[in-house]
Amino acid sequence: MYSHIPRRLAEIRNRIADAAGHAGRPPESVRLIAVSKTHPIDAVRAAADAGQVDFGENKVQEALQKMALSTDTALRWHLIGHLQSNKARKAAAAVHAIHAVDSTDLLKKIDQAAAAAGRTLEVLVQVDLALEETKHGASVDEVPGIFAAAAQCRSATVVGLMLLPPLAENPEDARPWFARLRALRDQLGDSGVPPSRLRELSMGMSHDFAVAIAEGATMVRVGTAIFGARDYSE
Repeated sequence: MYSHIPRRLAEIRNRIADAAGHAGRPPESVRLIAVSKTHPIDAVRAAADAGQVDFGENKVQEALQKMALSTDTALRWHLIGHLQSNKARKAAAAVHAIHAVDSTDLLKKIDQAAAAAGRTLEVLVQVDLALEETKHGASVDEVPGIFAAAAQCRSATVVGLMLLPPLAENPEDARPWFARLRALRDQLGDSGVPPSRLRELSMGMSHDFAVAIAEGATMVRVGTAIFGARDYSE
């Protein structure tokens, strides 16, 4: 039933390697996050058997369920969807990385929750460059304050920026947004933010990850191109 997953994974990895090569970068400079939301644990296991390690989920509860069903593996789980403050404790106590921190308050709650759980995790700051009402993310003006707060964190380590660009059929339409996130990263570095807090750019999905890599992505979040269409019936 899931025989297509190893083949599709191999195709995506080849495309990542090609895009990285054209950008003058080694393939290993780009981490593939397989977005498994709405897909069953058997699909995750099929990808894991094909060598995939990093998986992305949008919702805390679904991530926790799949983690509980894969305790015999060494998978890394990334929470890539919007995280409500009241779920920060559960997320910080379980996942390995959170990609969508959009406020200093949320960052502090994640840090406190991770410390209480006796663990560490990586977080990325989601930036809403287009200021879309339907999407979450910090504005450009809010980002420096989040990085200032990151200096006080002990259990949550900010490692970079994340972006969801405006939806567009043509991947090239996303290029300016990817370039702007990279430019923001560079500006933050010039302002004194340590390189260790800016090493990751999480941007690019199934239809536009090659363009994102060309613009500097270090993490790409690919779901449909690996697992197939999602089932939202439940």
